[in-house]
Amino acid sequence: MADAPLCLLSVHAHPDDEASKGAGTVARYHAEGVRSVLVCCTGGEEGDILNPAMDTPEVRQDLHAVRLAELEASVAAIGYDELYLLGYRDSGMKDSEANARPDNFANAPFDEAVERLVRIIRAERPQVIITYGDERDFYPHPDHVRVHEISGPAFEAAGDPDAFPDAGEPWAPSKMYITGWSHRRVKALHDAFIARGEESPYAQWFERGFDGRSDDRYTTLIDVSDHLHQRRAALLAHRTQVDPEGFWMRLPDEVVREVFPWEEFGLVVSRVDTGVPPGEPEDDLFAGLRD
Repeated sequence: MADAPLCLLSVHAHPDDEASKGAGTVARYHAEGVRSVLVCCTGGEEGDILNPAMDTPEVRQDLHAVRLAELEASVAAIGYDELYLLGYRDSGMKDSEANARPDNFANAPFDEAVERLVRIIRAERPQVIITYGDERDFYPHPDHVRVHEISGPAFEAAGDPDAFPDAGEPWAPSKMYITGWSHRRVKALHDAFIARGEESPYAQWFERGFDGRSDDRYTTLIDVSDHLHQRRAALLAHRTQVDPEGFWMRLPDEVVREVFPWEEFGLVVSRVDTGVPPGEPEDDLFAGLRD
């Protein structure tokens, strides 16, 4: 495994999640020559159209195709080397009509979904996998919950020759991380909006009870200063989801670089010694894996 080319695999629920979670990190590693792979589990068919300029009958008529085209543009902006679609329909929110459909991600047979992810892991042979933590308390979208539910079992099964024997040669990834937004990050960006005399889009997060109780789960800080423009381009590629005149786009990259130029991850499984002293944050997802 030490001689295998470095590969990073990210698992996301919908088109646009890859742009809002870890895009700068993937762009950085791709620029360093690390093979970067995206697994998008659903087609985003149930997403709202959040940009008024895109809210047209033509877009609404085939939102699935529009969102997949946006995903491809985002993938190109970030620099992913490969995109896999896990092949499920957007589950919609809990108790919605879409949530009852048998072809959605949340209702897919569990072992089937795990096997699909295992097949990709074995084909790509990543050392590092990025996925979601348990977000039920703050954002209980069924598809985000399902990503969390299948990722751990797929991580373990990928290296087990007795698990899903028809899904390719076994490959045991070395590390698994969760991605997310810490309270300290959100507070830094919120304060930057306020300092500029802007209304902060993050105020509603605090109103919904977002706090710092889970900040200690983030073990790793990746400096993405030089790749903020790619993150912005990826977000703007999702034209149905991101209004270029909206609050999210109003904080310039040079301000973000100054107040919080990192993306954060939590190491949840490691099969290697990272070499990082206890209590110190990692600054490399591949710590312990480089020659």
